[in-house]
Amino acid sequence: MKTSRRTFLRTAGLSAGTLGILARAALVPNARAAAASFVKTPVMKLGLVTYQLAQDWDIATIIKNCEAAKFAGVELRTEHAHKVELNLTADQRAEVKRRFLDSPVQLMGLGSTYDFHTPDQAKLKRDLAAAKEYIILAHDVGASGVKVRPNGLPKEVPQERTLEQIGRALRELGEFGAGHGICIRLEVHGAGTSLLPNIKAIMDAADHPNVGVCWNSNDSDLAGEGFDHNFDLVKDKIFSCHMRDLYLENYPFRRLLTRLNGIRFTGYCLAEIPASADPVRVMKYFRALWLAYQELQ
Repeated sequence: MKTSRRTFLRTAGLSAGTLGILARAALVPNARAAAASFVKTPVMKLGLVTYQLAQDWDIATIIKNCEAAKFAGVELRTEHAHKVELNLTADQRAEVKRRFLDSPVQLMGLGSTYDFHTPDQAKLKRDLAAAKEYIILAHDVGASGVKVRPNGLPKEVPQERTLEQIGRALRELGEFGAGHGICIRLEVHGAGTSLLPNIKAIMDAADHPNVGVCWNSNDSDLAGEGFDHNFDLVKDKIFSCHMRDLYLENYPFRRLLTRLNGIRFTGYCLAEIPASADPVRVMKYFRALWLAYQELQ
């Protein structure tokens, strides 16, 4: 009994277009390899911020869970259960460094809460001194950078003066950090200071190659002239990136990843997401979305 071409296609579950693709592939030697050549592996890396999800984990748990979820690195935030703080002895610092070096997980940074917008110059001086001690800690434990942040614009001080002050403080830290192999990552953070034109003004005042931006995936990234304009303001200074839950529809995460790939960003995208009773499963889903949103471009 003859089988019509249409019946065959329906029975096999193949469309004419699919057959055409298969036919063309058959003409190409090693067709699978040829198809794979159209897929570009992201040059950026995926990691975790310990704020929220991992705030109660010790170092062993951080390494175990990151490895299980195929997260390449971690930023350890201060004041959490892992206790990588200024009071660590030399031996304790060496132990932290060893544990990460012996694992597939990179300690890519330490996350501080130092900010430099205060109009109190004595406090500013103390904060700068403490941040330098934190830079030394980062060096000792094998991290590559320290995250700092602005946290607002004091009403009693002209905005331009505050932005200039933050920038000068970052330049001082950038110079100090360069001597220890540590970069400075300014989180896009704080009321007013999280606006990208203000971050650009801070970067201009800092004017140091060792000082860059930690993109923070804030809703304010869409303010003013829009996401792409704001991204372009600092695209040459992005050192790292924090990402909230990727399913959030009010933020253009797919566009962000497209732009990061477009500038050949090689740093870390760091998941900064809420705690979960099943954290590794959540991390695996985060990684799957992170890859999918890039459409393997």
